[in-house]
Amino acid sequence: MIYRLIILLSVAFVSCRQISQEINKETSKEPDSRWEILSQDDSFKGWHIYQNESGEKSGWIVENGVYTFNRKQAKGDGNRSLTTDETYTSFEIKFEWKISKNSNSGFIWGVSEDKKYEHPHETGPEIQVIDADIYGDDPNNQKHTVGALYAMSPPDSIASKKAGEWNQYHITVNYETNQGKVILNGTEINNFPLSGDKWDAMVKNSKFNDMPGFGKYKKGHISFQDHEPGTVSYRNIKIRRL
Repeated sequence: MIYRLIILLSVAFVSCRQISQEINKETSKEPDSRWEILSQDDSFKGWHIYQNESGEKSGWIVENGVYTFNRKQAKGDGNRSLTTDETYTSFEIKFEWKISKNSNSGFIWGVSEDKKYEHPHETGPEIQVIDADIYGDDPNNQKHTVGALYAMSPPDSIASKKAGEWNQYHITVNYETNQGKVILNGTEINNFPLSGDKWDAMVKNSKFNDMPGFGKYKKGHISFQDHEPGTVSYRNIKIRRL
């Protein structure tokens, strides 16, 4: 009886040890080194204002890792969207955003700074960043609300927090699998193709149909849109190339 008890205790000890090792192995995983941090504590390193070679444009400030645009403080003519120095093709990006009441902004990819374009949205598709109360549940404006592929694909649901609170986007743009995906605050709310018949139909039924450069740059810059009125802030920006 004692021998049998010792065997049982030994088996239990080995099992517990294996479970403990698996837990330690899982919790000690290193962060994916392919994620690149794009937001600095007190610097715009890696970023510039769209087509700002002269340096006359302003409006963005950085403080404690938060990038903020305030239209009332902006100077210089032309678009003032915050734009990456580098270009990207397929990627995942995560960032947090906060917007003041009745304000508007957007995340844009595939941006060209060719001088024949005046604004990032002339080339790059946009995931809308906006105070959700502006459109609410208006069925005629769901393609313009938070989480929409602007003017093209509405979100399945409104998962954003109130104006003045932080939200998180996890956006995937994958040209290899022809998939765009938007996760807002942990909820997948939008899924759309990046080319093909369905994409062409979405473009045709939007204002972008009259913009010959729209969606043509699979490799391009990323921009956070300047807009008016109000204030928008971004933080904890990181990207992973696919």
